Amino acid sequence: MIKTLNIKSRARTEFIDITEDVQQIIRESGITSGMCIVYTPHTTAGLTINEGADPSVKRDIITALNKMVPFDGDYQHAEGNSAAHIKCLLTGVSLNLIIEGGKLELGTWQSLYFCEYDGPRHRRVIVKIV
Repeated sequence: MIKTLNIKSRARTEFIDITEDVQQIIRESGITSGMCIVYTPHTTAGLTINEGADPSVKRDIITALNKMVPFDGDYQHAEGNSAAHIKCLLTGVSLNLIIEGGKLELGTWQSLYFCEYDGPRHRRVIVKIV
């Protein structure tokens, strides 16, 4: 089974919690034990897993990424979004997740995030259940 999530980011850099969206796709699939591959086909966006309980963690991660890879740097890319491309390299564009008991095997505090680095934009996340 394969499904596409359509995501609309609202900020230049933003972490959007897609955990429940992916869980819903797993429920619809009827798979109780398997793998979930989550992929975004963009070069200025990524995917990651991190804490979902305290929203300040997302803010802290975004702040740290922006300090490590500032928007204004000595970049040559004509589109002016080199920082977004570099941040994408840091998080990556795909995750392989275990499904057990009909749901993602995530830790107590973990959530799945779509990471926008060049927004706001309309984006896609492809979810494959095996």
